[in-house]
Amino acid sequence: MDEQPAIPQEPGAGLDRRAELSEFLRTRRARLKPEDVGLPDFGRHRRVPGLRREELAQLAGVSVAYYTRLEQGNGRNVSAEVLDSIARALRLSDAEHAHLTHLAKPKQHKKKPAERTQQVRPALRHLLDSMADVPAYITGRRSDILAWNRMAAALFGDWGQLPAQERNWARLVFLNPDYRELFLEWDQKAYDMVSYLRMDAGCHPDDPRLSALVGELSVKSEEFRRLWATHDVKEKTYGVKRLRHPLVGELALSFESFRLADDTEQGLITYHAEPGSPSAEALRLLASWGTDATRAGTGAATQP
Repeated sequence: MDEQPAIPQEPGAGLDRRAELSEFLRTRRARLKPEDVGLPDFGRHRRVPGLRREELAQLAGVSVAYYTRLEQGNGRNVSAEVLDSIARALRLSDAEHAHLTHLAKPKQHKKKPAERTQQVRPALRHLLDSMADVPAYITGRRSDILAWNRMAAALFGDWGQLPAQERNWARLVFLNPDYRELFLEWDQKAYDMVSYLRMDAGCHPDDPRLSALVGELSVKSEEFRRLWATHDVKEKTYGVKRLRHPLVGELALSFESFRLADDTEQGLITYHAEPGSPSAEALRLLASWGTDATRAGTGAATQP
């Protein structure tokens, strides 16, 4: 039976930060084997997967009682130095280390209206429009799609045909079957999507819209529920996505992600193909068709 993720029980409630901290530490500890960190392995006599709390505490240089309190979700008064030691003992990535810090020592955010819509600066919209041959879009909190250019619509579907609340990457990936066809490596896309949401949840555990999104996806998608229970996190950076477009066939596109200097909750994502490659020719064809490509091919992918 899949482990159930922590889902708020009351409308408008946020995620339980203590439970998130507890499960994150537990799952990171469970993935380490004694031999990974130079400890003896007693084989069948071990009763827990991965390292014991005692072993992890020894590696981090803290008392067992102290680490146990932290793994039980009590991060009160924990120092940055102790978190650094635990992160090293658990062999956390940079993204995981940041996530641990967010959970254990949450920043105090100014209260904002819960339903306030993130705004994209006009200059950024003009920048998107000027990138005539490059699919590009801007995302915000919770993987919401805030703005995009004509090439992004030709490649991914015309998000303008969707209600604003449906313009969300996580919803599209897990609830829209057309996106399973679009991404040749859908499993990796799904994993990445959940990892990004986990990172967001660590920064904003009190966001009611995020917790509502997690709750809805957990109910409607078994894959999402399974991936959410892993507590894996990562930042969106760069890489390659392989797509199967209904008009131009398969494409291999490199993507780059840029956080905005004046609003780190927004990111610009661009896609490009290797010059002279079949994927570059496919993008050129999409650019020449423009909105006709959206109507003829990817328009179906925007239906909820």
